[in-house]
Amino acid sequence: MSYIVDRRLNGKKKSTINRQRFLSRYRAHIKKAVSESMSARSITDVNKGEKISIPSRDLSEPTFSHGRGGYLEQVFPGNQDFVVGDRIPRPKQGKGDRGDGGGASDSGSGMDEFVFQISQEEFLDFMFEGLHLPNLVKRHLSDNREYQIIRAGISNEGNPGQLNVIRSMRAANARRIAFASGRLQKIKALREDLAEEESKDQTLRDQRKLLLLREQLDALQSQMKKTPFLDKFDLKYNLLTRYPRPLSRAVMFCIMDVSGSMNQATKDMAKRFFLLLYLFLKRNYEYTEVIFIRHHTSAKDVDEEEFFYSRETGGTIVSSALKLMRKIIQDRFPSNDWNIYVAQASDGDNWNDDSSTCHNILINEIMPKVQYYSYVEITPRDHQALWDEYKHVEKTFPDNFAMEQIIDVQDIYPVFRNLFSKKVTV
Repeated sequence: MSYIVDRRLNGKKKSTINRQRFLSRYRAHIKKAVSESMSARSITDVNKGEKISIPSRDLSEPTFSHGRGGYLEQVFPGNQDFVVGDRIPRPKQGKGDRGDGGGASDSGSGMDEFVFQISQEEFLDFMFEGLHLPNLVKRHLSDNREYQIIRAGISNEGNPGQLNVIRSMRAANARRIAFASGRLQKIKALREDLAEEESKDQTLRDQRKLLLLREQLDALQSQMKKTPFLDKFDLKYNLLTRYPRPLSRAVMFCIMDVSGSMNQATKDMAKRFFLLLYLFLKRNYEYTEVIFIRHHTSAKDVDEEEFFYSRETGGTIVSSALKLMRKIIQDRFPSNDWNIYVAQASDGDNWNDDSSTCHNILINEIMPKVQYYSYVEITPRDHQALWDEYKHVEKTFPDNFAMEQIIDVQDIYPVFRNLFSKKVTV
């Protein structure tokens, strides 16, 4: 009997390929489960893994086999209940052969649904699949470049820190074998001739020949000893080169209304939306800066911690956030160099005539500079003046302005996908 021992180093990931095939086959079930789980999770559990359940009927695989062909009658041995021509009654529906947790039964058998766990990375992959920042373009490719160090082969000259030990030892070994192969054959032949001459009788030996053979043998052995183990010619270095990579820089402004009209449930839904956006940006876009702005009657540029956990509140003046964003863009993010994105969440309440002010700021100063502006209104009530003003902005900039409404928690993930799965062309 033969035994096969798998000694691969990646012992914990030997089934990675099979797992990827499995995830690909049941992608529809997994995406549905991920979408459903988003509404039931707390803010702190958004990016964790998930248990996926697949109905047993969907686990069957199609098979091909050769049929018997023709007409066949057969009674299997051991049959005591039926004879040829009898009809076998069909099992009644709802009894047995079910594993879905129905009522108690004294008969029947079935199979439970198949349940497996997906990791955090796999969960995020399915959650953000197909999403992207619309209209992302590269600015100033000739000036703003980032250089990436990449391998470009092997060189005979280089920095000692880039020495390729394996290639160097391989070259040294090949050189010693090439230099020694001919000499070893000569040494072997000389030793045979010397042994043959020394085996002769004392009177028949040719002393001059013996002396010549010993001199030649010593000379070859001396040359063998002088062959260096590692020569300068053998040294090989990793050749590294700087590869220019155009840098596409983007900034995302996250604007959240924290006024008194936003109750705790509404604020939690806004935080869920921005947390999804933050995870999406950090996972898919390495060179994206995120600016967090909280506002009530006044706006404030805050860090991530204060944005999600501060309890400050007050009245509502939405234009304060737009004015602060306008100033930050002028001071730090010129539109010629940066892809500017905005995501705003509010309940739609605003102070008196401030909605028209927001309309003017967006139309004249902000929208011409941004790549994409998304507005989310979190309210079950009828829309107010701010929504109507933003509708006019959407009509003026239909390619890079989008707005959606969130009524309850179940709407957050679908709205998020709607906003960032659109392929918008400027």
